[in-house]
Amino acid sequence: MVTDAQHRLLTVCALRHDGSGPDWNVVAREALRGDGPDLLGEGQVHERSTAADSTRELLRAVLHDDWDRASERVQQELQLAEEAGASLVTVLDEDYPATLRLVHDLPPFLFIRGHLTEDDLVSVAVVGTRQPSDLGLRRAAQISHKLAARGVTVASGLAQGIDGAAHLAAMDADGRTIAVMGTGITRIYPAHHAELADRILDEKRGALVSQFWPSMPPARHTFPRRNRTMSGITQGTVVVEASQTSGAKMQARLALEHGKRVWLLRSLVTGQTWAHKYVHERGAVEVADVDDVLRELASPAQIARAGQRARQLALDVL
Repeated sequence: MVTDAQHRLLTVCALRHDGSGPDWNVVAREALRGDGPDLLGEGQVHERSTAADSTRELLRAVLHDDWDRASERVQQELQLAEEAGASLVTVLDEDYPATLRLVHDLPPFLFIRGHLTEDDLVSVAVVGTRQPSDLGLRRAAQISHKLAARGVTVASGLAQGIDGAAHLAAMDADGRTIAVMGTGITRIYPAHHAELADRILDEKRGALVSQFWPSMPPARHTFPRRNRTMSGITQGTVVVEASQTSGAKMQARLALEHGKRVWLLRSLVTGQTWAHKYVHERGAVEVADVDDVLRELASPAQIARAGQRARQLALDVL
C-alpha cells in the first residue's frame, strides 16, 4: 500500500515542463524535511543551488496544470511494479538503505524485487568492463566468492562481463548479491541476463534494485545514474578491469566523491594510467587480496547508526 506522502513524492518526480522534470536528487533532499512532501506539492524548495532553483521554477510553472497527468503516470508505474512483484521504498521510509542516506545525491525512491536485509549494509560493489579478459573474469569471480563467503553482500550492475561474473560467484558461495539496474525494474538488460536475475530472486540470494520508473528502458543517461546509486548503496567499490572510458572508472570517481572506499586491483593499477593516478593522487587503495578489503568494512550496526545520524542532520540543516 502506497501512502499519501509517498504518492505525493512520486508525483512531484513525474512532473514535466518542456520535456524536463525536477532534479530528483533535490526532490529527495527536500523530502527529508518533516513536511517535505507537502511543501514540494506546493512548489516550495528551500535548498539554494542551481539545481534547486531550476526545480523550484519548474514546480511553480506546472504544479497545478500537470499534477493530474503526473499522478496518473505514477499510478500506471505503480501498477507495473505490482505486476512485477516489486516493492517501493522512498527516502521517507525507515527501510530506505542506510548507506544511501550517507550520500548527497541520493535517489528519492527505489523499486525492489527480492529483499534487502540488514546484512546488506555490509556490501561491496565489484565492477569492471563489459568486455573483460579471461583473467579478469576469474579475478572478479574469485574476489566476489571470497567476499560472499565472508558474509559480505556483493553488488554489481547486472551487465555482461565482470558484473555477471560477480553476481554468479557470490551466489555460488551461498552469499547475497544486489543487482543495481540501469533500467526500470521490469526491464532486464541485457535481455540474456534474465536467467541470472531469476536466479537471484528464485534462490532468495538478494535483490534487484532500480531507481527509475518501472517502465524505463535502457538509455545513455541511466547507467551513470545507476553507478552513482551503486556507489552509494555499498561501503566501497572494487574495480577489477576498466579502461579510461569505462563506467567502472566513473563509479570509482563517484565513490571517492561520496567518501567511500575504492579498491583497485594491483594489475589494474600497473596497467591503466588512470588507476595509477587514482591510487597516488585521489585516495584509492591498491589491493592484492580480499583481506585488504575486509579490514576496512564497517558493521551493520555502525552503518545503521550513521544513516540515522545523516537523516537527522538533514532534518536539522534543512
